[in-house]
Amino acid sequence: MRRELPSAQAFGHVVLLKGGWAAEREVSLVSGAACEAALERSNIEFTSVDASPEAILQLSAQNFDRALNVVHGRGGEDGQLQAALSLAGIPCSGSDVLGSALAMDKLRTKYLWAGAGLPTPLYRQIGSVEEALSVAEELGLPLMVKPALEGSSIGMSKVNDVEDMAAAYELAAQYGEVFAEQWIVGKEYTAAILGDETLPLVRLETDQDFYDYAAKYERNDTRYHCPCGLDDTAERNLQHLAQQAFDTVGASGWGRVDLMVDEAGQPWLIEVNTVPGMTDHSLVPMAAKQAGMSFDELVLRILMTAEEAC
Repeated sequence: MRRELPSAQAFGHVVLLKGGWAAEREVSLVSGAACEAALERSNIEFTSVDASPEAILQLSAQNFDRALNVVHGRGGEDGQLQAALSLAGIPCSGSDVLGSALAMDKLRTKYLWAGAGLPTPLYRQIGSVEEALSVAEELGLPLMVKPALEGSSIGMSKVNDVEDMAAAYELAAQYGEVFAEQWIVGKEYTAAILGDETLPLVRLETDQDFYDYAAKYERNDTRYHCPCGLDDTAERNLQHLAQQAFDTVGASGWGRVDLMVDEAGQPWLIEVNTVPGMTDHSLVPMAAKQAGMSFDELVLRILMTAEEAC
């Protein structure tokens, strides 16, 4: 059973952190605007801050009772912001420093999942164009080539032909460490986690090669299915796997686990997001709505995770 929501006054003075300096800045600003509107409707006292390094360092001088973090990507989702808020004594929504840092790093996440015996597609780290070409031979094509430390599908490419491998590597390498991942043919799902509850799964369909930045934020032909179409047992099994994946990387509070199910029915874990999008295209609000939760209630329950982190 979900906890009863506290009064608006019980949340105290909230700092809503948005924007930041990562490649996902523009998405974060949209998420921030949606959450600002929800806080206003809920009569929460709050101050919005565009989370530049300078602004973050000044937070300790202000009397904030808790932070609602919707800064996506580097700086906001990788433990840096969480560490600064911890030092400032401001409880923050979502995962702590360690959980944030590990989940943001897709490569280390896969190390942990593999060590825990959880299913994730085969992968190899790539450090050069030459390695990229050898990995294509080793894992076979098609492949996904990804930056280890970016979100929103930024810098990602599906590679169908070996002659495209060098360009895919060079694109991803603009954002740091790179790895290649075996391509999974099947259906894509996402599991939103809020507190101790895994929300109804969302199944995604896109006419793009994969669920890329355009499919997530720009196109209007991406299809979202919630209910996801699975029977109750199959959905519960995937929810349980998602919770295991979330816990294994030390994530907490709220977040989202992305996974695929191949044509043989085998699930494959792809990644964890500890500060998912909160835009009108976003998946956590969609799952919350299916669970009977309004957007405003969802924002307040995310804000409650800052209290739980104390």
